[in-house]
Amino acid sequence: MKWTKETPPVGQSEHEPELSAYQRAMRNQLLAAPVVPAPGPWRPVFEYEYGVPVGGLLGIGFATDPDSGHDLVMVVSHDGHGLFDAVTGEKIARDRAPAPEDSTPDAVTDLSCPGLGPITGNRVRIAGLFGGGLHTTTEDGWTLEVVTPAWPNDRVLLSSDGGLPHAGPHGDEWWHIFHSNYSTFRAAGFSPSGRTIAVATSSDLSLWTRGVNTSSTSTSTSTSTSHFQRC
Repeated sequence: MKWTKETPPVGQSEHEPELSAYQRAMRNQLLAAPVVPAPGPWRPVFEYEYGVPVGGLLGIGFATDPDSGHDLVMVVSHDGHGLFDAVTGEKIARDRAPAPEDSTPDAVTDLSCPGLGPITGNRVRIAGLFGGGLHTTTEDGWTLEVVTPAWPNDRVLLSSDGGLPHAGPHGDEWWHIFHSNYSTFRAAGFSPSGRTIAVATSSDLSLWTRGVNTSSTSTSTSTSTSHFQRC
């Protein structure tokens, strides 16, 4: 006897199970949390609400400045490669026309692109449109999560309570610090040093930093950044 799989008629979809009461409560908790400033010791690097504009952003990666020791963020976009100092926000290097074989990270197996400026000669792994990932935790207990309670808009949560599920109220030990409701989410994570948070969308880069020797998980909030402005 030959067994065949029955195919539902066109227009008929298989029933998906409803959310449990616990799942609905968690989803409602996330939906109700407004965007707030990251708590101290974190501070935004850029003065604009949505970071710095980067048109056609594809992905980002971290490196370290060999002279200052600062975290660096490499940005790969349709317009080339750029390198930002993650402490000052300064764009310290730019390559508008990288070699075709190096322009995007998908050309190599480790999703990397060649460094520029002070990290020329090194390769930087890039997370974003083509895959890859960044650190989601730090050694001193911070966690970064990307959640999507209302698809397709991703939300970035910073916490000091170990991550979901969050038992305490929003703004106590967890904070909704970024909502990608205007552009396509690319990547989010900590630098390997744990001193920088980066969030990238298809149009912008947002960074937060904290002191080199700071390990506090204070719940005080920083001041809000100014309204979005194109630079």
